[in-house]
Amino acid sequence: MSFPEGFLWGGATAASQFEGGLDCSRTQGSVMDHVGSGDKATPRVFEPDWVPGHYYPSHESCDFARRWQEDIRLLAGMGFKVYRMSVSWTRIFPESMDSQPSRQGLDFYHRIFRELRNHGIQPLVTISHYDVPMYLAARGGWANPDMIAQYHKYATTLFEEFHSEVPYWITFNEINVLSNGYGDILSAGMIPRTACMLFQADDDQAARQRRYDALHHQFLASALSVKTAHDIDPALKVGGMIAADAVYPLTCHPEDALLAQESMNRRNYFCTDVMCRGEYHPKTGAWFREMGIEQTLSEEESRILREGTVDFLAFSYYMSGCAGRQEGETATGNMSAAKANPYLKTSDWGWQIDPRGLRWYLNELYGRYRMPLMVVENGLGAADTVEKDGSIHDPYRIDYMRQHIAEMKKAVTDDGVDLMGYTCWGCIDLVSLSTGEMAKRYGMVYVDMDNEGNGSKERRVKDSYHWYRKVIASNGEDLD
Repeated sequence: MSFPEGFLWGGATAASQFEGGLDCSRTQGSVMDHVGSGDKATPRVFEPDWVPGHYYPSHESCDFARRWQEDIRLLAGMGFKVYRMSVSWTRIFPESMDSQPSRQGLDFYHRIFRELRNHGIQPLVTISHYDVPMYLAARGGWANPDMIAQYHKYATTLFEEFHSEVPYWITFNEINVLSNGYGDILSAGMIPRTACMLFQADDDQAARQRRYDALHHQFLASALSVKTAHDIDPALKVGGMIAADAVYPLTCHPEDALLAQESMNRRNYFCTDVMCRGEYHPKTGAWFREMGIEQTLSEEESRILREGTVDFLAFSYYMSGCAGRQEGETATGNMSAAKANPYLKTSDWGWQIDPRGLRWYLNELYGRYRMPLMVVENGLGAADTVEKDGSIHDPYRIDYMRQHIAEMKKAVTDDGVDLMGYTCWGCIDLVSLSTGEMAKRYGMVYVDMDNEGNGSKERRVKDSYHWYRKVIASNGEDLD
């Protein structure tokens, strides 16, 4: 046995980290356009007003907006079956939701989808990938219940316009980052009064209330949009997505096992239960009382959630962590707050590497929901070196992907998990979300650009490019 026929091999990017083209029909842009650059040690900084002369990575990014034909040819050269990308909300509605959608923006994506299909690549589109328009963020972002209707209008516009070109959709990228205490700015678009560091969310009761209100509004918007997609075209497949927060007990002490279970419930199943089952987790009431959160679920809202469950569940997987009674080092990376696992190695950026955890996590999700799964982000952020002859040797990336794909295959062939596909993150180098760097590279295609945006942006294939082409051609059989 092997991966199923028609398995969706490919890669993933996000508009705010890869697309660029702020000067092309995007006006004031999104929240991500107001996030300034950082480095390995310093988080990126959000600034409500752009500072003249400061570098904002998303404004030009890797210039996919102008190089999309070249980039799609490179993806086709690896044999991609699917390409996960996001649509920039402000390219469709540049100035307000009261206006008509921009024909220039819609036609931009029509050209991309058409080119993908000409190369035999199916688009998988994330509707909202940390890309809240500034004009909506200024009104409170997702803490404002009006966002439900605004998002639904945006999503409906996309379904009506692209349903014949895009078979697969994801409503929100990593929706659970709000329940994890991160992403207030990126995911919810809740702007602070003064400039602030990303990923340092307030933890007072009022902030928690806003955060969970925002998440509840996203659940409703997602459910309404899933139902609308099916009404427009029953063939469309619409998925939910979370950031995998795989948590083990730090020791075999029963209390550690309970702490790990509680962490999985709060940081994973709290969101996936709503999207997959159409209902809140049974412990939600106890959690909300503990955090001082007030939330009433009306009969109408319950109906919306029940009728808008997703067709598949997608997730990003980079690492795992531990929960336990003992004090210990925090497992840094991908917005994790778990304790470090002493049995695992780490990447150059401190992210723990756990291929077997991917198999374990796939089994956990499939055992709970019995619905198709998809790994839509996975990869190694590393510093690549261009040799004098122009070649780029990245055996560390090949080894990372090989190990994760091998464990993924075991989940399919040995454990019976229904897995739709695998899209490795940053298949072409892009700007790192957490620090704004280009030095932290994920791709199998190198982009000539440094942390300040300098460089020719020339594309150059790495050794991993040729290896992944062989993996796809063999449907995951040849991992050597």
